[in-house]
Amino acid sequence: MSASSEQIFIGIDVSKASLDLAIRAQSKARQFANTEEGIGALLASLEQQRQKIAVVLMEATGGLEHPAAVALCLAGYAVMVVNPRQAHDFSKSLGYLSKTDKIDAQALAQFAHTLYCSERRDKLLLKLATPEQEVLAAMVTRRSQLVGMRVAESNRLAGSHRTQRQSIETMIKAIDQQIQEVDGGIADGLGAHFKAKLELLKGMKGLGTTTKAVLMACLPELGQLNAPEIGKLVGVAPLNRDSGTMKGRRTTWGGRGNVRSALYMASLSAVRYDPVLKAFYQRLRAAGKPAKVALVACMHKLLTILNAVIKSGRPWQATFGCAQLANA
Repeated sequence: MSASSEQIFIGIDVSKASLDLAIRAQSKARQFANTEEGIGALLASLEQQRQKIAVVLMEATGGLEHPAAVALCLAGYAVMVVNPRQAHDFSKSLGYLSKTDKIDAQALAQFAHTLYCSERRDKLLLKLATPEQEVLAAMVTRRSQLVGMRVAESNRLAGSHRTQRQSIETMIKAIDQQIQEVDGGIADGLGAHFKAKLELLKGMKGLGTTTKAVLMACLPELGQLNAPEIGKLVGVAPLNRDSGTMKGRRTTWGGRGNVRSALYMASLSAVRYDPVLKAFYQRLRAAGKPAKVALVACMHKLLTILNAVIKSGRPWQATFGCAQLANA
């Protein structure tokens, strides 16, 4: 696959305050404020070249890239948001030893060209979440923050001076109230917008409300990919590390941490109460697999089952087995 010499490939380095834009093969970079007005100015600067712009690429930067990426998508541009580690490795491979926002943007522009010419192009393009998914994802994120705050306050309570315990207990009570309100919002959102999908999963062991919310909000690809693809996307598929005659240990890494965490908690329950996953876990342990390895394998199997159920459109049953998984 080759890209036309007339096509334009853009890299945008994102920070809290600014957006540095570079075009492949051009040394000049432009800077815009990472604000609503700045993003508007960025879009205006691209308008005359709209038809030639092949793709705009930026790093995932803790959510700071989200407003610009969404605005570009809504304006009709093809957008890729890549893992920072991959972008940094690519920059190093080009021989960039110095690091500035301008240099990073230029490296991203070159990376945009490389990814656009790869066979993975269509899978890398950013697909916007629905408004319902965005709201649900925001509530899931807030719940995680509140739980972390509660754990921190609970840890402080044990070693606190007696004069400060009432303050800490009051804070814990307030956080509990906030968690309860967010949980109510999550339950309402699931019932209002994701009821059809969740009905398919009814009866599956280990899937609590929070796990379902994470799956619906943070894994919109569920049911749209095959089993190997969804496993790699989440980061629970074992990856080869072979070279020549050396056969390395298979490992799992990368992927979506929030989804993995939810699957981990779900699997802890499933290996105790779900007959299929319980037998699978016990078989792996009997074969000498460490508990952690066996549990990750169960996470992978649980995800595969979830993906197959959603993809098939048929409600989960205890007999949902190998034939359905093979076609997932």
